[in-house]
Amino acid sequence: MGWFYLSIAGFAEIFYAAVMPRTEGFTRLGPSIFCIAFIIASMYFLSLATRTVPIGTAYAIWVGIGAIGTATYGIFLLGEDRSILRIICFALILAGIVGLKILASASKT
Repeated sequence: MGWFYLSIAGFAEIFYAAVMPRTEGFTRLGPSIFCIAFIIASMYFLSLATRTVPIGTAYAIWVGIGAIGTATYGIFLLGEDRSILRIICFALILAGIVGLKILASASKT
C-alpha cells in the first residue's frame, strides 16, 4: 500500500502546486482552502507511504511526481516553455523516479 499512498501524495502535490498562484499569497479564501486541503492530504499520504517505503526514496519520488506533474500542467495548460532541453531535464527526473522504484522493488527480493 505504501506505493499507492505515495502516488496519491504525489498527485495531491500537483493539485496544490497548480493552484498556489491563484491564492495570491494566501489572500484569496477559496483557492487558499483548496491549496491547504491538498497540502494536508499530500503530507498525510506521504506519511502513510513512509511506513513501508524508505524515507529518502519516498521523498524523492513524491517531489518528482509533483515536479513532473506540475510542469506538465504548466506546459499544456499555461503555455509554459516547451524547449527540448527543459523536456530532457524532466525526462531525467522521470528516469530517476522509475529507477528508484525499480531499485526499491529489487532490494526486497
